Amino acid sequence: MTTPQLHAIAPQKLHFRENLSVWISDAQCRLVVSRPTLDRGLWNEYLRGAHRTYKKHGVECTLNLDSVYSGHDTQLFFAALDGQGDVVGGARIIGPLRSADDSHAVIEWAGNPGVHEVRKMIDDRVPFGVVEAKTGWVDSDSRHRDAIAAALARALPLSMSLLGVQFVMGTGAAHALDRWRSSGAVIAAKIPAAIYPDERYRTKMIWWDHRTYANHAEPKQLSKMVVESRKLMRDADALSVTTTATTGAGQ
Repeated sequence: MTTPQLHAIAPQKLHFRENLSVWISDAQCRLVVSRPTLDRGLWNEYLRGAHRTYKKHGVECTLNLDSVYSGHDTQLFFAALDGQGDVVGGARIIGPLRSADDSHAVIEWAGNPGVHEVRKMIDDRVPFGVVEAKTGWVDSDSRHRDAIAAALARALPLSMSLLGVQFVMGTGAAHALDRWRSSGAVIAAKIPAAIYPDERYRTKMIWWDHRTYANHAEPKQLSKMVVESRKLMRDADALSVTTTATTGAGQ
């Protein structure tokens, strides 16, 4: 069997002035890619949904919304909108990281075995470009919640092409990691799980590598990733070309 090739094999940095979006039929939602400064209303809705969801599980303290609200550290975010236009899930991307000190992972592993290995793993990859996936959530009341979660997992690797980096790093509990692995992420098996945010959770570190994630992704997920990423990257390319052409025309 021939493995399908994803768009933008070599990461490139793209700039877009409008939201990017693609319809996800099995999740019955529109997946939107944006930036906090580009669509402040959508950003606020995404954060409200995150707070509501995290509060259900008693872990809203991990969000630190006072510092997140401005969006200064968020390069882009994903929001899933249902048929009524309500945000029913999302995630955000921070970075590119300059060192391990920029990562929330060092806070999560503080006082846990493996914190030095966490720092080294991040710092070793920083020269190649690292961003971090944060604040992922899905509305548990949505009847399409599993398909929405799968769509968000497929979207996260796209940030490598949009931001011109080689790696996406994330941390999470087992239920999230299984979903992320379906889109090609690999668990950092040698790093012990951290007890975070409390005794109920065992948090692990996970990585997507732009060079290899297609080899690790589940076939069904990969097929959908190819279609969705081509559409989003085509729109991003078109908007970038338009921006360049407009600038040139004004000279």
